[in-house]
Amino acid sequence: MPHASKAVSPTPSAFAYSREQFRELVDTCLATAKSIGASDAVAEVSEGVGLSVSVRKGETENIERNRDKSVSVTVYVGQRRGNASTSDFSRAALEQTVRAAHDIARFTAEDPAAGLPEAADLADTKTSQLALDLFHPWAIDAESAIALATRCEAAALDVDARITNSEGAGVSAQQSHFYAGNTRGFGAGYASSRHAISAAPIASLPGRSGDDMQRDAWYTSMRSPDELAPPEAVGRYAAERALSRLASRKIKTCEVPVLFESSLASGLLGAYVQATSGGALYRKSTFLLDSLGQRVLPAHIDVREDPHVLRGKGSAPFDDEGVATKAAHIVDAGVVGSYFLSTYSGRKLGMRTTGHAGGSHNLVLTSRLTRPGDDLPAMLAKLGRGLFLIELMGQGINYVTGDYSRGAAGFWVENGEIAFAVHEITIAGNLRKMFQQIAAVGADAYTTGSKTIGSVLIERMKIAGD
Repeated sequence: MPHASKAVSPTPSAFAYSREQFRELVDTCLATAKSIGASDAVAEVSEGVGLSVSVRKGETENIERNRDKSVSVTVYVGQRRGNASTSDFSRAALEQTVRAAHDIARFTAEDPAAGLPEAADLADTKTSQLALDLFHPWAIDAESAIALATRCEAAALDVDARITNSEGAGVSAQQSHFYAGNTRGFGAGYASSRHAISAAPIASLPGRSGDDMQRDAWYTSMRSPDELAPPEAVGRYAAERALSRLASRKIKTCEVPVLFESSLASGLLGAYVQATSGGALYRKSTFLLDSLGQRVLPAHIDVREDPHVLRGKGSAPFDDEGVATKAAHIVDAGVVGSYFLSTYSGRKLGMRTTGHAGGSHNLVLTSRLTRPGDDLPAMLAKLGRGLFLIELMGQGINYVTGDYSRGAAGFWVENGEIAFAVHEITIAGNLRKMFQQIAAVGADAYTTGSKTIGSVLIERMKIAGD
């Protein structure tokens, strides 16, 4: 993976404020906080600019432009904390916001874990200015965005006569920048961008009842518009997915192996992150309590984190508190090597921050058993007879117990081959057991947000059907 080299200072013309102006606003807030008696303070200034359009059946449905800005101030009076924010950048408004945060802090109960990160944990100047190539503004106007969305939807509708309707296609171009600082000497910020093209076609079978319709969707999302998939490719793939689900059937209740499509498997990795995050741990609301150093995944599974991947969707030189980020072995041979801790949750647990205020950064789950040829057909062959999942519905996860129950749709597989589409089922299990029963991970790795993972085969799960 490519990594950072030296610092850059983009001058984004779409922004109304410069990085230097942001720094001055932060310095003003911090100085005001100290002058009225704060023991410590944090301030962050941000600005976002974007364009989103959507079309349906060839007609423009929405054109949205967003431009927002904000100042957030957190004030500490000893171990009492107060926070306030404003979108008004005038000096009077900034002073009022700082005073509001200070007043809240004065009347808040003391919290022994409250406070800024230790100075040793904060990113130094070199680290905070790492060039991670996150900013690629898209100079696209509404007319051009509508044309792209129209091409995307048209490609979906042209795939097959059975693509009879559409929930639309969309294009989004977003960019933002921020600067944050605190009274312990930290001060840094950077610009970033995120762009996307999406489509959601509907397929139906001629002569069938109106309820025999299937919808699916697909999208491409990248930091740089140059790396987005062509709109026609997005539309065609979304249509093919919808068509593959036609003539779906229900199945009998059973207990069989389950293969999670790579785009869904990231949810399993997300569940692991949630279960080993500081908030859940210090509240004792996780089934993976006291799991550090314990094997909770099979010995062939590793999870690596690299916050400094160029253009990575989860890349950041420092976390939301200004703590330096660094590469880590989150899971090594199935053993938990690190939690996801902020300064606050770390103190609650008697531990040190891991630089995860705000979440994880570019996680990659791999299996030591995976071979280059383990593509989706190979994974279906490993599944043999069971369920291949392509959609999950609902939020049926209890992180205290690990119980897992989700509405689902996918395909029934016999002898390693897809036999027919399946819908209106529920899959159920327990995450602790599901993690331990990961039998294989495909080479078909897919990145969803900041998580990269291939298709995942679970040895056995309960399927509730007819």
